[in-house]
Amino acid sequence: MKKFIKDRKLNIIFSLVAVVAMWLVWIIAYYTVENDYIIPSFTNTIKSMGGLFISSSFWTAFGYSLLRTAESFVISFVAAALLAVCAICSKAAAAFIRPIMAVIRTLPTMAVIIMLLVWTNAKIAPVIVTILVLFPMIYAQIMAAYGDIDKNLLQMAQVYKVSAKDKIFKIYIPLVSPNILAQSGANISLGIKVMVSSEIMASTYKSLGGLMQSARFYVDIPRLAALTILTVVVGLIFDVCFSQLAHITDKWTKGKGGGV
Repeated sequence: MKKFIKDRKLNIIFSLVAVVAMWLVWIIAYYTVENDYIIPSFTNTIKSMGGLFISSSFWTAFGYSLLRTAESFVISFVAAALLAVCAICSKAAAAFIRPIMAVIRTLPTMAVIIMLLVWTNAKIAPVIVTILVLFPMIYAQIMAAYGDIDKNLLQMAQVYKVSAKDKIFKIYIPLVSPNILAQSGANISLGIKVMVSSEIMASTYKSLGGLMQSARFYVDIPRLAALTILTVVVGLIFDVCFSQLAHITDKWTKGKGGGV
């Protein structure tokens, strides 16, 4: 832990400065407007946050939203990985998949939610929307990570007739894992944002988005701000955790398990 803090001391300092700067902007904006219905006070927001922590309905909503996000991420990752394998093994498959990904990336989120609410329900629609956002992104990341692998290493494996199993577990996975894991935290963070936004649009019951919609309906701005901050913090926690996991995996790649 001490080594982690020492190695990233400068990043930690600048991050803390950024947090303080954003807090000061909030305080200045509040006292400039002096209207709790536009910008809530920091004190009232913290009080609302404390009220959320002791509310069973918040933890239920938080759990369901997190579960839906995890479900969306896992489905997106598995589907993207399978298609990436197909694209790597076959140029025809890659050519077939490319326009499909382009179409999915350009789908308007709001229109998709409206259509999905007609076809499904408020619980399923946010999951599908989040998958449609994450799926093409993860596919592109896997393909980019594969493209960064040293081609000389792949040729050497072919010359020495390395088995498919060894190629997968001693070349492909070790070399692409750091990039994929580093991006997974940001993907999950984005997934949480998309999920909550979709839940707001769909008025999903027992969800963070549903709680935000309720706070908006009752014009409880401090509660809305508290929910927003907690959503951001959860996303940042995932981002940091996966970045650390990527750092550990990178060490493995550089000699602690990645030799052919």
